[in-house]
Amino acid sequence: MDSSTAASAQKSFDLIDCAVFAGMLAISAIVGVYQAYKARKNTDAVREYLVGGQNMSIFPISMSLIASYISGITILGLPAEMYVYGTQFWCIVIADLFVSLTMALVYLPVFYGLGITSSYEYLKLRFNGAVRLMGCAIFLVKMMLYIPLVIYVPALAFNQVTGINLHAIALLVCAVCIFYTTLGGLKAVVWTDAIQTILMFGGVIIVAIHGTGRAGGFERVWKRNRDTDRIEFFDMDPDPTVRHTFWTVVIGNYLNWLASCSVNQAMVQRCLAMPNLSKANATIAIMAIGTMSIVSLSCYTGLVIFATFYDCDPITTKRIRKPDQLLPYFVMEMAESIPGLPGLFVAGVFSAALSTMSTGLNSMAGVIYEDMIKPWLRVPLSDVAASRTMKATVVLTGIACVTLVFLVEKLGGLIQAGKSLSGITAGPLLGIFTLGMFFPLANSTGALVGGLVSLNLVAWISLGTQAAIASGKIVFPVKPVSVDGCPDSLKEHAVNLTLVVETAIKEQPFFLYRMSYLWYTWVGFLTAIVVGLIVSWITGVNERKPGDEKLYTPVVRRFLRDASVVTAKREENLELESTSAV
Repeated sequence: MDSSTAASAQKSFDLIDCAVFAGMLAISAIVGVYQAYKARKNTDAVREYLVGGQNMSIFPISMSLIASYISGITILGLPAEMYVYGTQFWCIVIADLFVSLTMALVYLPVFYGLGITSSYEYLKLRFNGAVRLMGCAIFLVKMMLYIPLVIYVPALAFNQVTGINLHAIALLVCAVCIFYTTLGGLKAVVWTDAIQTILMFGGVIIVAIHGTGRAGGFERVWKRNRDTDRIEFFDMDPDPTVRHTFWTVVIGNYLNWLASCSVNQAMVQRCLAMPNLSKANATIAIMAIGTMSIVSLSCYTGLVIFATFYDCDPITTKRIRKPDQLLPYFVMEMAESIPGLPGLFVAGVFSAALSTMSTGLNSMAGVIYEDMIKPWLRVPLSDVAASRTMKATVVLTGIACVTLVFLVEKLGGLIQAGKSLSGITAGPLLGIFTLGMFFPLANSTGALVGGLVSLNLVAWISLGTQAAIASGKIVFPVKPVSVDGCPDSLKEHAVNLTLVVETAIKEQPFFLYRMSYLWYTWVGFLTAIVVGLIVSWITGVNERKPGDEKLYTPVVRRFLRDASVVTAKREENLELESTSAV
């Protein structure tokens, strides 16, 4: 941001805005202190810290699930996606609906039936300790890649609104988040998430409604976007190298979101905090409605922003540096007419980031203690010592995440960068769990080899693609923008983008690097399962033991029971035949 922009922004962020923003941070900290005070006499400190004593109510858990999905990347990234590339990505809401159904019917019943607190305990029960350790390591890598992105986003927004250094802001938000997550555990995380979700919805709704009026009404917003070909929902091109089509967004993203919900400790941990499966499924239904609503609001806001700047693009004229700054810039343009709007907006974006980060830190602490430290202890730690260990883990992982923020600025668009990095781990993890729940013949060696091969393959594709994008070898076609309505002083700053695109297209990178990032999870998922089954067959298939039925999804259990009945009848007939022969 140039100095003039920062200066004007600083004038707009007044005492009301500061009060709104500071109030959100203060409430989050107070909730952490309150929950820590309430839990001080609890007899099972570990279970209280990780799953809230497994007696949470539907409202805070469902709000927390929504907040875990709607990070600052969603709030800032989706409007930028609509503005730059069009509305095809909006079809993601279709995938979200099917993910909720799959999670409730296929994966959650297994975790509830086993009565576990960490989803990775399942891998030990189904396979062995080595597979469990690998699953934990993949999860930790995923969160360590994702949380720095989540921290960077609100810092970027705050920088746009106030001109304050984004790295200083990143330290502030992390300090508050680490504080209340460390003190209060899951209950603090869940209740702050509930408050922050309400703030998120409030900020996005106000910006969308007021922005629509400012742009001239809904009809004008829709017409200006339609005239520039931004309105597209059913691009049925089967080419896997096309960045976004109906197939990549709905089918490709379905598996990515399924991995993030159904087997990810951060989500499963919240569902396991419910007293029974039916209430957990109710929270998932509410989560589906909430996420579809806020995703649609964020997408629509992108259309509103374009309709407002349709003839004077702020990126081309260098008023902002990156598309991810479009929403903060737009909010500052409206700041004069609504006092406190910048403060509410920044509080909303920070709320999204705080909720995602606190969820990640709490779940990482649980995984590190339950799956990596506890199994190696000869003598179990006391409740107090275990609780202190997890709190120290939250602090250390939080500090590690802050140090990685500096790498985030080198990545491309937030939506693509976030999905690309999460795709490295999402596919292998979902593949390993699905291998265990759906294929009784799969053994631990197959799961281990399948997971490692899958992880390395997707990491190679994802990192290679990010490098190609950063070097300019891959440039995605963008929707048209205009500067015809800009003052002459701004037109002088306009950049000629045509030469850049033409030069980049001449050099075609490797095919897999050009594959849409939304297919990464499918590549990892299928690789883990196929390699796992082949290795299991070569090394000797798994032999089921009595009582193993609980390790498989309800869909598979029915077939196992039918097979057991057939086997029992066959053995009974053989016994009768041998008896009659005698």
